[in-house]
Amino acid sequence: MNKLFNTKNIFRLLALLFITVTVISCQRDGSVAEDDLPQEELTNIILLVKEDTPGSTAIEYNYSIGAGGIPTIPLKDGKSYTVEAKFRNGNEDATGEIIDAKNEHFLIFDFPKSKINITRLDGNDLRNDGKRVGLKTKWDVVQAVDGTSPFLKLTLIHSPESVNDAKAGTAWGSVVGGETDAEATYNLSN
Repeated sequence: MNKLFNTKNIFRLLALLFITVTVISCQRDGSVAEDDLPQEELTNIILLVKEDTPGSTAIEYNYSIGAGGIPTIPLKDGKSYTVEAKFRNGNEDATGEIIDAKNEHFLIFDFPKSKINITRLDGNDLRNDGKRVGLKTKWDVVQAVDGTSPFLKLTLIHSPESVNDAKAGTAWGSVVGGETDAEATYNLSN
């Protein structure tokens, strides 16, 4: 009996138990789809803003997540702009990953102190539900400054249950469910 419970056998039994628990706990239980993309680790959200007039060039407004500093986008009342959203993870362009998983993403454009109409443009970001993620948009500026310190809050939503691209309050777009992948703030001026 003493040979069965000696220190060597107890250590072997504990080691075997530890290895068994580790192997079992590391196996997938099938509750998560095997091909799900991990949420993006985004460092920058870049807006390329181009006034819709002949000869205009796009100007880049780079919001660095967590770094502080808010870019200011000057807009003219009565003008239209084509705006492209780009996402980066360090030096790597992550926009393609969002397009590849377009059914899992949606952008909300909130202008709480401006009057700007948004149209989501044709592109490669058409979701299965017929809505566009919003990577390319047209902004029709009615009034860029309609209150003190106007701004745009841009939110990338991951895995919404449903999306609506219509205006809801001051925001263009709304979702049911999902979580925020990234959020950026841009000041607006005339």
